[in-house]
Amino acid sequence: MKVSRKYIFALILSAFGAVAFAQQGNEHNHTHGEGDQHDHAHEAPAQAQQPAEAAHAHEAGAEHSGCGHPASDDPKDFNAGETAIHHIADVNAIHIFGDTYLNLPVILYAKGHGWKLSSTAIFHAHHHGNGTVAQDGYVLVHGSVMRVQDPAFPMGEVKVSEPTHDVVKTDKGKEKIIYYVQANGVCYTLDAKTTFDGGLMGGGVTSFYDFSITRNVFTMLLTFLLLFLLLRAAARAYASRPGQAPKGIQNFFEPFITFIRDDVAKPNIGPNYERYMPYLLSAFFFILGLNLIGQIPFFPGSANVTGNISVTMVLALITFLIVSFSGNANYWKHIFAMPGVPKPLLIILTPVEILGAILKPFTLMLRLFANITAGHIVIISFVSLIFIFTNKFGAGTGTAIGAAASIPLTLFMMALELLVAFLQAFIFTMLSATYIGSAIEEHHH
Repeated sequence: MKVSRKYIFALILSAFGAVAFAQQGNEHNHTHGEGDQHDHAHEAPAQAQQPAEAAHAHEAGAEHSGCGHPASDDPKDFNAGETAIHHIADVNAIHIFGDTYLNLPVILYAKGHGWKLSSTAIFHAHHHGNGTVAQDGYVLVHGSVMRVQDPAFPMGEVKVSEPTHDVVKTDKGKEKIIYYVQANGVCYTLDAKTTFDGGLMGGGVTSFYDFSITRNVFTMLLTFLLLFLLLRAAARAYASRPGQAPKGIQNFFEPFITFIRDDVAKPNIGPNYERYMPYLLSAFFFILGLNLIGQIPFFPGSANVTGNISVTMVLALITFLIVSFSGNANYWKHIFAMPGVPKPLLIILTPVEILGAILKPFTLMLRLFANITAGHIVIISFVSLIFIFTNKFGAGTGTAIGAAASIPLTLFMMALELLVAFLQAFIFTMLSATYIGSAIEEHHH
């Protein structure tokens, strides 16, 4: 059977992607997700150590008294779950390869200390994403900025040890991971950044706020710029060649635009579809662009933007606001005073209808988040088979068995993820159009 060069090239590129995930997984296999880092100062008070005691504990590889456990470099301690969580978490510094990072701006604020404006380059990160120095009390841990709780910690540049961690139980019985660093032989407890929800989703208010350009924000800005340049070029082609057959970039985008118009907007919204086309096209191309960029290894750090529930929540909220402000009298009447329904039943049905209106954007948020996150986790899990079999059977036989099992599964999953990238962008746009159409539909007798 004759195999085309394009097909061979695609296989090589996919294999390269699998190796890329494996390389990053190997380097970060002892990290923890950002969502597990949040904690309050009262849950783990910092304890000081004498320099000699700290050095002895580190050399012995035993527990640090009051200063957590050091990360193990033993391949047998590889944890596929922690590696997967680390890859889907948002971070302040984008890991490219080895000790190479794309340093992003940091915009930090701590009460009593004011603003800190710089970049992640000031932390001198190495390949584990840990900074070797603290800057004004801020420390880089696994690519994310944290802050020393102790107000007596010296300002300026201070050399710090590798971070350690402990798993503690909160007052509510939940487990949380707390990080520590040592400076001048003293152990200091670290705070994660304050979360926007004030603790509703597991985070909380800590000692500082992080307004930095993170990996996800950088990817969104990059996607916006690329889409702007490409779509502007297509618009100029339409303006300069009116009435002519499309070609080039214009020919690439036209099938997508006509598909959204003819098969999504018109059937679901009706004759007033043109009013909502800008939003539907923006949502489709933005989600698609983020999904596709997230498929590229190392670019930029295999970001998982639409797998971040905060991003999908904002997209779903925009749809909810458009539906709410576009809803006509007939739409609201069916929610609060359904025609022909006995008034006693409205006591039951009205809350159900209100809940249904709220759950529509909620399902939009969860569907996109869950599908993209699951794809990334599955791919990393397949790549982790290489390390799992290596630990089980040794570097020779185990690596060969792991690679034989991992590479085909990873290639299949990456191809499936490419389909999911398009499918999830379409589903979000289709459901948004459906909800808008139901809100502006006129009453039929």
